Amino acid sequence: MPATAVNPGPSAACGPSDPFLSAFRGSFTSALRWHQLDALWERVYKRAGAGWYLYHVGDEPPTEPADATQVETFVRELDTLLRAEHKESYCGIVYADDPAAPSLIKIYDPHNLGVSCGYSTNPPLPGWVMSLLPPCDLPATRAPTRSRRRWWQRVFG
Repeated sequence: MPATAVNPGPSAACGPSDPFLSAFRGSFTSALRWHQLDALWERVYKRAGAGWYLYHVGDEPPTEPADATQVETFVRELDTLLRAEHKESYCGIVYADDPAAPSLIKIYDPHNLGVSCGYSTNPPLPGWVMSLLPPCDLPATRAPTRSRRRWWQRVFG
């Protein structure tokens, strides 16, 4: 994908009242079956030029939305990757805030799933996020685990 799709700028910090972070922490529905993912992608294709931010979590959040061609390419390539690397009879690793009219989509990396569904006090971050809101730096919202803090303190304490 061309670099202009992500256009990284200065890291956007997430404040407690950040609209993106609030939406990100909201309610989501899984595309549990592959045909549900197909339907979700069709809805995205119809609104490819709506101003989607394509965020690879771990990189700097994009400061500009992708254009329609970039969105279509991203979805097509990501769908190919998910089907090749998530060798299950179900999908279950793509979540939308509203499957009928999505504005925020979390896509989990098949190689870093952890507990992506269900309850967890520290669920893994998705691999990618598609959002109509400008995203902020998600990894920066995570404090190190207590075991890592203890390790750090033991090494440097």
